[in-house]
Amino acid sequence: MAVGRFQVMAVLQAARAFVLGMSIESAKSFGLNRAIFYAAAKKGFKGGTKKTPRKFVLTKKPLCEKKAKEIEKTFKITTIGDEMAYSIKIDRKEFFVIGDEIQSPEDFERQIESRFGNHFKRAWEEAVMLCKDYDRGVLTAQRYFYETVYKPRRDELAKKWSEIGR
Repeated sequence: MAVGRFQVMAVLQAARAFVLGMSIESAKSFGLNRAIFYAAAKKGFKGGTKKTPRKFVLTKKPLCEKKAKEIEKTFKITTIGDEMAYSIKIDRKEFFVIGDEIQSPEDFERQIESRFGNHFKRAWEEAVMLCKDYDRGVLTAQRYFYETVYKPRRDELAKKWSEIGR
């Protein structure tokens, strides 16, 4: 499968979060969360206005009620520089959510890493090095990150990473 802009956004956002100090699991959750968020923003955020009790879902499976209640107590807004995202904690690890869906490292693996075949590690290292080349101010500013890191390279990286994944 080809690597597209969605996967490039997820990898670069994950690398950004990792370089800014998040654990690899949390960074992957953040990267997938931001890719989903920006894809939805581009399409115009449809649905999701109904207020119902939260029933968190992990990898498309509902959690048991006791675990869901424990997780709900940890629900908060987390900031990465000037960017905000909703997060929860599971076993002391921070994961990001959109609606009731938890973006897990397994989801990242399934939706992002799988596109790279056996070459994800190479793309990940490139993304981390790319982020490390930028000033912390660029990485902590949502707009600067988008305009300076992601936008100028998105098509070049999609093409390059698609080729290494073949």
